[in-house]
Amino acid sequence: MLGFLKGEKIDHPMADAKKAREIVDELPADPLKALAEITHWLETLRDTKSFRVERLFENIDLLDAAAKNHQRRLAQDYFGTARQQKFQEHRLWSGSYAFWKALSEAYLECVARFESGQTGTAIRKSLPVIVARTLRAMTLQLKWILVRYGPVEPRVWADIGRLYQVAEAAGFADAVIQIYPGSHGGGSVRQELLKGLMLSVSSTDGLSPLRQELAERAVAHFSTGFRIAREPGSGCGYAFDIAGGKPPFRVIGGKPLLATARFFGAGDALAELQKVEAAIRETGAIPSGVHLGGSYEKAVVLPVLAHLGTYWSDDAPARGAERRHTATRMTVLHGMGEILRVLDPANSDDLDFSAPAAEASTAESWIVENVSDGGYGAIIPAAKSDWVRVGALVGVKTEVAKHWGVGIVRRVTRDEHQQRRVGVQLLSKIAIPVRIGKSGGAFSPAPAEAPDSALLLSTTPDSRGEIGLVLRESNYNARDSLDMVVNNKPYLLMPSHLAEGGEDFDWAMFKVMARSA
Repeated sequence: MLGFLKGEKIDHPMADAKKAREIVDELPADPLKALAEITHWLETLRDTKSFRVERLFENIDLLDAAAKNHQRRLAQDYFGTARQQKFQEHRLWSGSYAFWKALSEAYLECVARFESGQTGTAIRKSLPVIVARTLRAMTLQLKWILVRYGPVEPRVWADIGRLYQVAEAAGFADAVIQIYPGSHGGGSVRQELLKGLMLSVSSTDGLSPLRQELAERAVAHFSTGFRIAREPGSGCGYAFDIAGGKPPFRVIGGKPLLATARFFGAGDALAELQKVEAAIRETGAIPSGVHLGGSYEKAVVLPVLAHLGTYWSDDAPARGAERRHTATRMTVLHGMGEILRVLDPANSDDLDFSAPAAEASTAESWIVENVSDGGYGAIIPAAKSDWVRVGALVGVKTEVAKHWGVGIVRRVTRDEHQQRRVGVQLLSKIAIPVRIGKSGGAFSPAPAEAPDSALLLSTTPDSRGEIGLVLRESNYNARDSLDMVVNNKPYLLMPSHLAEGGEDFDWAMFKVMARSA
């Protein structure tokens, strides 16, 4: 057991410092391959028990530094604006998740050695850095789980809680330390814990993958203002049992909690977030001191900040409409092109939008478990719907409905059995296929371009005299009025605003007026 103290030879290539450097220097240039090799070496280090803990930490630190640029490149590719093929997307996700899991487990091995009594001077001095880095790796492991809307294993919460218990017991939880080299490498164990906890309570199952990436970056940016305490109080609307192995939860009512519960929340960060949000709305630019890991348009950042502000508040978000439990099936079409194909826009002037048309073989049957005035909660059958993500446009038709409606996926969760539940916001119970074109263009006697198809969401303007229209992606332009023909009657549509832009659609509002014959 104590062979390493007697100078027993360690059967691992990285036991020799020179060889360890050569391994890092010979890593492939390809980020995915390089990260896979680093992940492999981290796993072998974790499993080689004969390493002295100080040498183990040196090797993990070497691999951690070597991975920085590679894991950053993979994240950029995964969250980039261009949608990846499913196979490539899976490779990027798997490579990233496996790395953060292996890194956290390797650092956890160092902590376990400390707890087992390997407490030399060097490891005691490095322990705060090791614990902080482990918590950061755990948070990024958590992030990649949430990106896939997956369930978080109990071991994640158990490890996070255990790490904080070590820091509290050793008295360094609040100490400001240099976690990584560089100007942005400082922090504390408390701050790293709160990054993970605040990300987990920010309801990221209601955000697209790109917006989840921004949410994690925003959590890191505002983390110095987060608060944690042993007693409930203002700015600490959530709780986490550091010995419970369960996810954090919102504190509701006066139910007594165990002594190992820690109360936490946004604290001063909420006001700071709201200040940044107001500055972006006023100036149209992201303040120079706000670091979100890249350059983003305000239209992408603002919804994320608004979302975080809602869930960082001490007050739980109010539900918009009452849910009613039900049990029925719903046929679902994926995407603008498929919806238009099934509703047959070429014959849309007769408004026979209740007809089943030629339903595509790609149509899916989902189980509706609850319904409200605003939409549906549904269960997706296993091994289907790889396309499902927050923000996807869907055509929907329940067993009792006469007409096709259209909605947007707003929430996705996955349970431990890999069964997914989704929330769908219903834009309209009746989606009417219509023909549109630029005013004076597509429907003029000598059209410059062919008319296009769109989905009309209402036959009656709202209180502002506006109607909603779902167009193909990038077809909305605030400068262009449109001509629309319904039942052989021409209408002029004056652009009001873009309600939402999606992967393959624009949902926009227009002022509508009838054209004279």
